[in-house]
Amino acid sequence: MDINIIDASSYFKGLLLLIRKDRQITEPEIDLMVKIGKSLGFAKNFCENAINEILENTFIEDIPPKFSTKEIAIRFLRDGLFIAFVDHDVIHPEEEHWLKAAAVANGLDLETFSRELLDVRNRKGHPESLEVFRFTVVHG
Repeated sequence: MDINIIDASSYFKGLLLLIRKDRQITEPEIDLMVKIGKSLGFAKNFCENAINEILENTFIEDIPPKFSTKEIAIRFLRDGLFIAFVDHDVIHPEEEHWLKAAAVANGLDLETFSRELLDVRNRKGHPESLEVFRFTVVHG
């Protein structure tokens, strides 16, 4: 699936905002976010710096991203839920609340959120199965 550079940037930034919601960033989250950033066309150094600074950067507004299509929003929700479970067996309440807000901001109903949450909980996924790795970033 094609994704434009604006949506790709929002995707990465949105996932960064998500991983800081529990106020700790774990090694599995760092590894995964670097892979995600690289797959979206961002340099490894940029990704590492963004991850390292996200907890302390108060200039980044904590607003869920809005995407150009609902399809991208659903994929973001799936990946966000997957990442929320990477460091814990349960989703942190702040992460869940933020992902619900992201769903609503993109016109998705809470039933869709609940269905995706249940699917991610029941599925023992591998990072390679993330939706983001199926994107082709298009410039222009």
